[in-house]
Amino acid sequence: MQKTRFDELVEFPCHFTFKVMGVAKPELPDAVVAVAQAHAPGDYSPSVKPSSKGTYHSVSIQIRVESQQHIETLYRALADLEDVRYVL
Repeated sequence: MQKTRFDELVEFPCHFTFKVMGVAKPELPDAVVAVAQAHAPGDYSPSVKPSSKGTYHSVSIQIRVESQQHIETLYRALADLEDVRYVL
């Protein structure tokens, strides 16, 4: 776990928005939701925005997180998806 003051600044549990940028494939949003379901089961409706050239999609999803470690686990799991390029 990284040494930050994040856990001092955020009151857990809370909803945290993850922005996942990846290759523009129709299955990307479903893959992002599958990771969210695996780590924080719930009802998710991500928003998807295409890049200006349509090569990439940005998928934003709000996930209820319990701790800083939970956030870091989700970042790693989302980044491990094959078509994902960045997670913000």
